[in-house]
Amino acid sequence: GYMTGSTNTSIWTHYKNGARLYCGHTLPEGYVKNCRLSEALLTPTTKDPNHDVPLSMTTAVTQGFIAQEDADVCAAYAHQLFEFSTAQAASRGLILVDTKYEFGRCIKTGKILLVDELQTPDSSRYCLAASYDARMAQGLEPESVDKDILRRWFIGQ
Repeated sequence: GYMTGSTNTSIWTHYKNGARLYCGHTLPEGYVKNCRLSEALLTPTTKDPNHDVPLSMTTAVTQGFIAQEDADVCAAYAHQLFEFSTAQAASRGLILVDTKYEFGRCIKTGKILLVDELQTPDSSRYCLAASYDARMAQGLEPESVDKDILRRWFIGQ
């Protein structure tokens, strides 16, 4: 939902380095770090031996990581979960900046399920809604309540 991140796979890292195509989404000029995107973007990744690799949903399907039908189900689930979770966070004075959903298939039923942590500070970025606008206007990082505080500290060391 926001132009953010500090890792080498984050949307912000790619954008600040000149990328205007990220995970199949064309990004306009003029975004600044931590600004709200015009819409929530689905930005899939897959694992390689060392880290996550960003890719588009089309690439995920064409490279055989996931079938199109399953990709459609996962995308719908992800958008529904993000919309619901954004509203829940807002009702508690938080902005759900972005999050990670991991899906798998149940061996018994064949249904696609959410298979990992959900909306934790380890899998999601949150910031405080009350101070977001003022801090952005001052060019400051939003006040966050997640592990990205530690990521930024480690990167700075």
